[in-house]
Amino acid sequence: MSNKPIRKAVFPVAGLGTRFLPATKTVPKELLPVVDRPLIQYAVDEAREAGIEQMIFVTGRGKGAIEDYFDIAFECEVTQRERGKDLSALEGTRLDPGNAVFLRQQEPLGLGHAIWCARDIVGDEPFAILLPDEFMKGAPGRGCMKQMVDAYDKVGGNLVCALEVPMEQTPSYGVIDPGARDGALTEVKGLVEKPAPGTAPSNLILPGRYILQPDVMKILETQEKGAGGEIQLTDAMASLIGRQPFHGVTFDGRRFDCGSKAGYIEANLALALDREDLSDHIRAFATAELGLGKVAAAA
Repeated sequence: MSNKPIRKAVFPVAGLGTRFLPATKTVPKELLPVVDRPLIQYAVDEAREAGIEQMIFVTGRGKGAIEDYFDIAFECEVTQRERGKDLSALEGTRLDPGNAVFLRQQEPLGLGHAIWCARDIVGDEPFAILLPDEFMKGAPGRGCMKQMVDAYDKVGGNLVCALEVPMEQTPSYGVIDPGARDGALTEVKGLVEKPAPGTAPSNLILPGRYILQPDVMKILETQEKGAGGEIQLTDAMASLIGRQPFHGVTFDGRRFDCGSKAGYIEANLALALDREDLSDHIRAFATAELGLGKVAAAA
């Protein structure tokens, strides 16, 4: 199998974000900020860090603001420039011409269907998939997708990010049936989407980062509905196992599930504590609000 470079990334961003209503009634969940940058910006930055050039956004009705976000903000930029204001905050928010592709998933038929919608743009190249509400925070220069691309350069084939969770959480995720392990690499013998409690083959879940060969598109074309009545990407990936190399890459970093309110709040707090301009204030606030004296008084 040829080991073509990973130049393209697909971002499935058509979801309604109902867990964040009413905020997501008019604002796409992918534009919700973690401190001062939207989730989609972090995901695009992660892809760029990994050397990916073309960003493919699979959107839906009501998601036009994502396209606007990556365009020129003419009034804002001109006004700030005329006032002598710093424009560095906007760096990275405008993608190069031709490197941003927006297409629509007309029906909510699942993640697998959303990926299949990008088949003509992906073409015959391997590609990455990033789910923006899974916020993966790695060390500078060592983001999740960069770690995966480095692993891909060694072993090729298909890769998924692997993350250990408590067994009781496995019914909420796609789960790896693991084989041999070599450092951060784990052979994938099988994949199970949202297994029933007590039936998961491991506690290694798929937290929303993938590198797949284009063959998966042919499988998705005739894929039947799976768990939840949706076309599941996990089912299509499972069809590749045994036919092509397939590995999990254990991510060296932190993951925040920003599809949940608790995970979203955790991400904001963690990133604020990492910022020099915010950490002292937020740490003092958290200490005052959550200090032992207050907890004891509440008890």
